[in-house]
Amino acid sequence: MVEKMNVESFNLDHTKVKAPYVRLVGVTTGQNGDKVYKYDIRFKQPNKEHMDMAGLHSIEHLMAEKIRNHIDNVLDISPMGCQTGFYLAVLNNDSFEDIVDALDKTLQDVLEADEVPACNEVQCGWAANHSLEGAKEIASSMLEGKDEWHIVFPE
Repeated sequence: MVEKMNVESFNLDHTKVKAPYVRLVGVTTGQNGDKVYKYDIRFKQPNKEHMDMAGLHSIEHLMAEKIRNHIDNVLDISPMGCQTGFYLAVLNNDSFEDIVDALDKTLQDVLEADEVPACNEVQCGWAANHSLEGAKEIASSMLEGKDEWHIVFPE
């Protein structure tokens, strides 16, 4: 028997999921009743494939900037260290449909982008490590599986 861990994703059997998908990880309620909804947005199949670092870095910048045009109360969107996806945290929005719609529109924005925002030494900690084309390839691949984003565990 495996000991239950403090980190939700460490309790997820990564051999059972099928990327790409969007999964509600959990809901945290604050002292005043506000709720933070955390999502696992998995772009690549764990332990089988991963995003290259330059493309991941660029899609991170693009999504961080663009998703806020499509949904309110985004607290954070950040890459997973395993390079297979992102975590998205939103405040007081329990609509899975809103999340999926915002992600779809954001990835379409990535495909239409002609530059990576904040891709310079003043605004980025590793400005030399970007790839707009890599970001577009990642976005395109994720969008190809859009009809199955709601399926985390295939039957």
